[in-house]
Amino acid sequence: MSEEKQDHVDRILAQWRRERPDLDVEPMGILGRLKRLGTHLGREVEAVLMQHGLSTSAFDVLATLRRSGAPHRLSPGELLEMTMVSSGTMTNRIDQLEKAGLVERIVNPQDRRSVLIALTEKGLATVEEAVGAHVANQQRLTRNLTAGDRAEFDRLLKKFLADFE
Repeated sequence: MSEEKQDHVDRILAQWRRERPDLDVEPMGILGRLKRLGTHLGREVEAVLMQHGLSTSAFDVLATLRRSGAPHRLSPGELLEMTMVSSGTMTNRIDQLEKAGLVERIVNPQDRRSVLIALTEKGLATVEEAVGAHVANQQRLTRNLTAGDRAEFDRLLKKFLADFE
């Protein structure tokens, strides 16, 4: 492998192979690259969302409500299930979004003892704008992969993720 094509992970693997030739470090390469890629992608995604005044966690809640379809409201339990965070974390996110005027708590018409979290007009407008920019950013971030590369990468990631989910 030529020097200009090596990445940071290649150098780490070479060091481990030199120091501990008895270890099979191939999985370290896969997991190390996934971790580094996640860090880079997270920064890129966050930068675009911040242009719309949103953190990634705020966008997660707003996008979950938006993709649920009209009337864009879910119970706190449904939000928890779809976003995989703790109830305390979700309550904090909802509180912050409510303070910003992006969501509101409304009485559940089917069960007046519970509430639903609903997008406000401002919240819907914000997420509509942000999701367009987010998808364009995702297109930009994957532009160096061919359609075949993307399909194969997606297939492999899905296969890998299935063991955990």
